[in-house]
Formats: sequence, structure tokens, C-alpha cells
Amino acid sequence: MNIDKKFAAIAAACSMAFATCAVAQAPAPAAAPPAWKQGMSEDQAKSPLHPFAPHLTGRPAKELPLDKLKVPAGFKVEVWADGVPEARSMALGDKGTVFVSNRNLSNVYAIVDKGASREVKTILKGMKAPNGVAFDKGTLYVAERHRITRYDGIEDKLDNPGEGKVVIDNLDPTNQPGHFWKFLAVGPDGKLYFNIGSPQNITMPTYNEAAIMRVDPKTGDLENFAQGVRNTVGIAFHPVTKAVWFTDHGRDWLGHDMPSDELNVATRKGEHFGFPYCHQGDFLDPVYGKNRSCSEFKPPVLKLGAHIAPLGLRFYTGSMFPASYKNTMLIAQHGSWNRDPKQGYNVVHVSVDAKGVAKSEPFLDGFLENDKGDPPMWGRPVDVLQLKDGSVLVSDDFNGIIYRVSYAKK
Repeated sequence: MNIDKKFAAIAAACSMAFATCAVAQAPAPAAAPPAWKQGMSEDQAKSPLHPFAPHLTGRPAKELPLDKLKVPAGFKVEVWADGVPEARSMALGDKGTVFVSNRNLSNVYAIVDKGASREVKTILKGMKAPNGVAFDKGTLYVAERHRITRYDGIEDKLDNPGEGKVVIDNLDPTNQPGHFWKFLAVGPDGKLYFNIGSPQNITMPTYNEAAIMRVDPKTGDLENFAQGVRNTVGIAFHPVTKAVWFTDHGRDWLGHDMPSDELNVATRKGEHFGFPYCHQGDFLDPVYGKNRSCSEFKPPVLKLGAHIAPLGLRFYTGSMFPASYKNTMLIAQHGSWNRDPKQGYNVVHVSVDAKGVAKSEPFLDGFLENDKGDPPMWGRPVDVLQLKDGSVLVSDDFNGIIYRVSYAKK
């Protein structure tokens, strides 16, 4: 059998659902390019920290130009908690404790609201990139790069949580320097949803890479829920339909304006969202898109912008904000690092009408200070969390600060 007929036979035998089979149509490069060509700078390739690592600790709250922050009329933004190093994902406990993770450091924090002030406690240490945190029925779940661990009854033992119980392990067998950090969310079905990102900027992933996974915390049973997801760091469930909404980062090094980062929705298990074949729903990859069509994959609900780095995504269900915010989304956009000019560094409000058409508008803006500065921004939003009173917290890993956005009727 000649080589062309052999490839054709393999392609016919394989299902598109198994990404590893698709190599028959679009062979991967023989050798991976240097790390900086895969979506990381040369400094990033040598360090676990993000591109603005020299400024990681940011500035004390009293030195921040809070007057530059812009919110819609009637809203107010203020510093809610300070001294939370590299504050990333957040989760709310039943008793009001706010749990905060980080990615590049090794700790998990608990913030106890004491009314006029907040106390920050370091509750877990020595972890491996504990980026994902989720809370459900008294239990805190923490997603490290290689495993998910549970801490039962955590709010009653913040000073001594004890050893956690491993839900699932071996989630990072190759230990590659790519998109290894995980976002974590508890679904309506009680299962834990999390991402396993692409190990490189652009590559042919295995079946359990570039995917959203879910695991049953009671049994440890693991499933592949959605494929073709390069790297999501924000997953939320619609309060009414229970559909899975998520952000996704587009690939790098195809220009300053291509491709766009995405807002997606998964309505059932097994849907494929395009990576690495198709980006932003209508743009075929120059290598992996050969002999493919974007019509094979589910397109995004909304193009958010190129290299804007959308992270935390939450639905607003409170009663403090105007009625137009009910069951709509707030998305934290971390901001671009390899785009000229820079964009992002904000929180946007996204609503979807009855026809499925999405609209985005500014919600919290003003962190981008000087596009040519070093650094160009003075803050970087990461995650959004609704408190019981209906106000919203926004984490800032650049300064280690949590902001609170509230609304007062005039």
C-alpha cells in the first residue's frame, strides 16, 4: 500500500472525536519549536512566572490609582482585601470565607470578613500551582497541576486544615511547561469540571489534552466532557439552563489581531470547539487546518478579542445590581502580553438575548495605564466572585488585591 492510500485508510477508520487519529490528515511538525515560539517569551521559558514577574508583588493598596478605575453609573469600586500574593481564582464558603488560590506560588489563602476589616490566612502551603479552587457543601477542592484534593469541613479548621484527601491524581504525567494550571468549578451534577490545557501554543493534542474534563468527587471517575479547548481558565453554569459556559484563549503568533479569544457554551458532552484545526470559529490553522473545515466544529458565542486573555467567568444571580444584570456574565480579562498595542486588563459584562446573540460592554476598566510603559498596566483582573449581599469581588494577581464592586440606587 502506498503512503497516500495508507493515510486515507487510517483517516477513514478514525473518528474525529479522537484527536490523535487526525494526525493522518495533518502531520505534526517533526520537532517542536523553541518555547518562546510556542507562546512564551524566552524569559518565561526559563521561569515559572508570567511576563511581568518583576512587578509580581505590585504596589500597596494605598499607592494604587483607584480613581482611574471606571464602572457604570451607580456602581462603586473599592479595595476589599490587601496582602493576598498573586490572588487568582476565588471560591465562597458557606460561612462567608473567601478562598483564594495562586498559580506561580504554592499557597492557598482564606479571607475572613470581620466587618470593618478582613483577615488573610495562609491555610495551605507547598502546593504545585494551586490555581483552581471550588467550594461545595462544606468542602474546599483545590486543583494543582497534577491532582485535585478535597478538604472537608474546612471553615471550622482554617488554622489547621490537616491533610487533604486526593480526589484524582496523575493529571500532569508529562510535566510540560505549557498550560498546566487548572480552573475548577462544581457543576449542577455535583461533578468537578476543570481544564487540561494544550501543552504547547499549537500542537496536536492527545484525547485528554486541550479539553474540559470532569470527575465525580465521590468515585474519582474521570470523563472527557469537551474537546478542542486550547486553554480555558473560566467555567460557569447558566443558572437556568445549566449549560456549561467557558472562556478560551486563542493561539499565539498569527499576528496582533488573530485569532480572537472566545466565549463558548457546551450544551452536551462530546462537543468539539475546534483547536487545533479551527480558531475563533471561522479561521483555519495554517498547519493543522489543512483538509479541514470550520463547519465541523462548534463556533464561539462571542469573539472577545485577540490575545485579551479572558479568565474568570461568573453568572450574576444577586439582587443588588440592576435587573438587567440578572443571569448575565461578568468576565475578567487578564490582558495581552505579546500584542501591540496592548488590550484587555478589565472586566466586561456579557449578555445573551433570546436569539443567542451576545453583547459585551465595559464593567470595570482603567487598569491599562500606558501602552508603552514597563509595565503597561497597574493591575490585572483574574477572577470574579459574587458575595451573599450581591456585591462582586474581583481578584488582581498583579497587586495581590481583591476589589469589591457594589451598587447603590440613586
